[in-house]
Amino acid sequence: MGELNSSELTSFFMGLAVLLGSAHVLGEVARRLGQPVVIGEMVAGLILGPSLLGWLAPDFQQWLFPHQGPAATAIDAVVILGVALLLLVAGMEVDLSTVWRQGTTALSVGLGGALIPLAVGGAVAWLAPEWWGMPPSGSPGPFAVFFGVAMAVSALPVIAKILLDLDLLKTDFGMLTLVAATLTNLVAWLVFSVLLRAGEEGHSIAYTVALTLGFVALVLTVGRWLADRLLPWVQAHLVWPGGVLGFVLVAGLGGAAITEAIGIHAIFGAFLAGIALGDSPHLREHTRHIVYRFVEGILAPIFVAAIGLEVSFVTNFHLGLVLRVLILGTILKVLGCSFAARLGGLRGIEVWGIGWAMNARGELGIVLGLIAWQAEVIRERLFVALVILALVSTAVTGPILTRLLRRQRIWSLATLLDSRGCVTDLDASDDASAIRKLGMVAAQRAGLDADEVMAAVLERERMMGTGLGHGVAVPHARLENLRIPVVVLGTAPHGVEFESFDGEPVRLIFLILTPQSDPASQIQILREIAQLTHNASLREEAVAAQSPTSLLASLRVAGALQKSTS
Repeated sequence: MGELNSSELTSFFMGLAVLLGSAHVLGEVARRLGQPVVIGEMVAGLILGPSLLGWLAPDFQQWLFPHQGPAATAIDAVVILGVALLLLVAGMEVDLSTVWRQGTTALSVGLGGALIPLAVGGAVAWLAPEWWGMPPSGSPGPFAVFFGVAMAVSALPVIAKILLDLDLLKTDFGMLTLVAATLTNLVAWLVFSVLLRAGEEGHSIAYTVALTLGFVALVLTVGRWLADRLLPWVQAHLVWPGGVLGFVLVAGLGGAAITEAIGIHAIFGAFLAGIALGDSPHLREHTRHIVYRFVEGILAPIFVAAIGLEVSFVTNFHLGLVLRVLILGTILKVLGCSFAARLGGLRGIEVWGIGWAMNARGELGIVLGLIAWQAEVIRERLFVALVILALVSTAVTGPILTRLLRRQRIWSLATLLDSRGCVTDLDASDDASAIRKLGMVAAQRAGLDADEVMAAVLERERMMGTGLGHGVAVPHARLENLRIPVVVLGTAPHGVEFESFDGEPVRLIFLILTPQSDPASQIQILREIAQLTHNASLREEAVAAQSPTSLLASLRVAGALQKSTS
């Protein structure tokens, strides 16, 4: 490999600086306009790429972002690293234990959300491949499989971020959505990786499938066991957080290298490594958050912005193809996931909410299109259409979910919480003991068996920690024999250990019971609590309350002020 001379190093560093800086600036502009950051990052790439800068100043654009030579290779390496670590982060969002606990509903939504778009989209592309953007030298079979995968993929990190922004991440709806997206992505990326490498180096499709499934089984069994054993040792003997961050990145890069070596695409290995690491209870939320921020703040913006450098979105924009891909992709994903959710037993607004949430493609949809275009499976026009599908589906998901899930606002803290449901100076050594003590109060108020209530809440807590951060936790459960929601609040001035994003001890604990038949009530109550407790002075005042009456008064006053302000 040739070394970079001084001029090439200058263009390499300057290109990365301009790319990253522009992506951050326009990403922030998009965020302030109420749009996903990825849209601003993509616009930055379009401005710096052949679509605009290459048209206005082609020589300067070519010097800043060369298409050939060592500097171009170096930028491509950074982009590839960003893609691999983006998939590592996506895998770390997966909690395999929750997949099995969710049962038939998650299995139905996850597999239905993958197989229905995959089958229908693949059939449509098979019948008219040129109409959908297959290159002249392409083969209808591989093209149809890829097109079906493009219709099926869901962006797990983007969906998690949208749910977090809407205060839905810790709800049953949020957990079900993440689990379903996990299953969908496992199927989609497995099919895509097999498609890209099938037939290479004399390997048959059957051989590639067998090799891929064997590696998946190895990582999800031995790999998970090994990660669970090594993480405590790393955190005990190496400096924190540098040691565990290094271990996570080594595992992700190693997984990518192994899958590339055995004939599966590298990104799939990083994704599997993320799953093996993320499934361990020893990987703290704070560590996940640091890795996510590193990728989100540095590598992901470079990757997304670099998409605009690859192809001219002006000369390759085909309105008819863009509209066809937008309409077909949205219909297949929303209707397919909603239909699967109904088969899995969901009813009401959650059915459509699942469909629209799973429709977000985000950066993973862009990754898929880029790799397929570089492998000459698709034409530039279809690549541009898939990028637009990823951006539009991501942009509309948040507003649509907000409209759907806020349509029924029946319950609020003001109507559900009174002084009898408030416990000050809660004496609890850990999250389980806090839940047991508050669960007894909640069971008494609901007229239910205390053991049944505590078992349901503790089981839900084991699926996914309910710490919201900033010293607030919301353990909850949905019960079949409950008629109306019940809310109990406890304060723990000395702090109780809950699983949360920031790792802070929890001092405000809201225990929430809602009817199984009324999913909207849980969503609304959790959202109101999250919005209310964003106020730091309120949290301090509530924790310092000396009696249930003063605790309730602080919440009532803050709630009234919040409503009058909004």
